[in-house]
Amino acid sequence: MREIVLEARAVTRTYGTGTGATHALRGVDVEIEQGRFTAIIGASGCGKSTLLQALGGLDAPTSGKVLLEGQDLYALPDAALARLRRTRLGFVFQAFHLLPEYTVRDNILLPLLLDKREPDEEYLALLTRQLGLTALLQRQPTQLSGGQQQRAALARILVGKPRILMLDEPFSALDSYLREEVEGEVGSLLANFAGTALLVTHNRDEAYRLCKEMIVLNEGQVLCAGTTKAVFADPQSIAAARLTGCKNILPCTPLDSRTVRLDGWGTTLRLTLPVPAGCTAVGIRAHDFAPCAPGAENALPVELLSASENPFDWNLIFQLPDGTTRLWWKVSKTTLSVAEPDAPACLSAPPECIMALVDHK
Repeated sequence: MREIVLEARAVTRTYGTGTGATHALRGVDVEIEQGRFTAIIGASGCGKSTLLQALGGLDAPTSGKVLLEGQDLYALPDAALARLRRTRLGFVFQAFHLLPEYTVRDNILLPLLLDKREPDEEYLALLTRQLGLTALLQRQPTQLSGGQQQRAALARILVGKPRILMLDEPFSALDSYLREEVEGEVGSLLANFAGTALLVTHNRDEAYRLCKEMIVLNEGQVLCAGTTKAVFADPQSIAAARLTGCKNILPCTPLDSRTVRLDGWGTTLRLTLPVPAGCTAVGIRAHDFAPCAPGAENALPVELLSASENPFDWNLIFQLPDGTTRLWWKVSKTTLSVAEPDAPACLSAPPECIMALVDHK
């Protein structure tokens, strides 16, 4: 049985009034399950951070409710809400917010001191050892690298043993090498964390690696939610498909519950998933294509426009018969020296990899 620890009910958040008002959240309903790690993804400005702040008791909704274990957060007195945030929730933001006048150890222990709680020295030793901070505890934050500062910020959150972690783009300020290093450490910590975690990110790969659940936001509304793999397999809408990295969005007309005709081609595609009412396009991820013979199932005739090489894959861009539609094919490399793939005359995708999409406008 699912245990819902945190939920938003018809939450809106509007800044300003009249014609100048910004509607950051528009009737958002979400449920966060106990012990699960959930990513909130979407483009910049879609309301991800606003939703996290509302769920974390930091920014009251304009309307709607936020319930933590059934308790309406914004019905609490300010002092009670502040104590709840300190003792049951842990926040990691883009900025580290380490106090330069304190040592790393004092920064880590600051939430406990503010709440007049004694530190668990055994747990502190374990935590700092896991994060590689043991030798840095007496240093000042200005003496740490960016990755070390992020680890210190994580330790400060975890030392209070929160029930829910809330991470808002925690790796965005790090360079690519440090981002992968710190992300790996966070992933290891989350694997041993008994509570619940929410991660706000615009990086779909980061979300996929760290979280088993996913919420996709667009323009302040939830497009889809579910397990991360289910959302990637069936994003349901054009916007959600794009936000999860699908480059190939092809306009179509449904023919029956499992078949569509690609507009302007006369080519039909067979799908495994049902074609929903209102379907206007199909999505095919770039790595799901394979060369095929003309006339094969789901065959698409293509003409190569360009090829570009990455360290671990080739990206090939094709033009389709209508002369305007582009198709991306991603081919993995087994070694750095793998040559450019031969350009096929046709590409196809298996029926289970073709996603029927609607256009939510």
